[in-house]
Amino acid sequence: MLNQVEKAQQKWAGVHTTVDLWLQERQALLVQYCKLAGLPPFLHNEHALPDVDAVREFCELLMDYVSAGHFEVYDKLVVQTTPQAERLTESLYPRIADTTDTALRFHDHFADLDGDAGLEGFDQQLTVLGEALEERFAMEDQLINLWHTETVE
Repeated sequence: MLNQVEKAQQKWAGVHTTVDLWLQERQALLVQYCKLAGLPPFLHNEHALPDVDAVREFCELLMDYVSAGHFEVYDKLVVQTTPQAERLTESLYPRIADTTDTALRFHDHFADLDGDAGLEGFDQQLTVLGEALEERFAMEDQLINLWHTETVE
């Protein structure tokens, strides 16, 4: 996923300040995700639970990123000047909303932890969230590409 973010940043860097900032937020979110998941280069003991404060911080980043998409970025990206663009956005929005629901469930379960007791099933739910985020990023990249194509042409 981090490679995808780097590719997106390289492709669209400097095109629009909002997109640049949003992709930076995406990168920060993914770095935190990798730390919690113990992915390279953030390897940790596979039986150790993550730090509760790190989980809370990740949940905040997650909500900031998801909210920015829905309330700041998507409206700027969706120009819909062609029927093809309109069909694409109409097909993507419900699928993006599904990933938002997954993020909200994760947040609601783990954002207000009081000690390690609430971390049961964390690894499994983090995996589900990671899969949803990967799908979301791919769909968001389609929106960015569509916006970039329509505004350049």
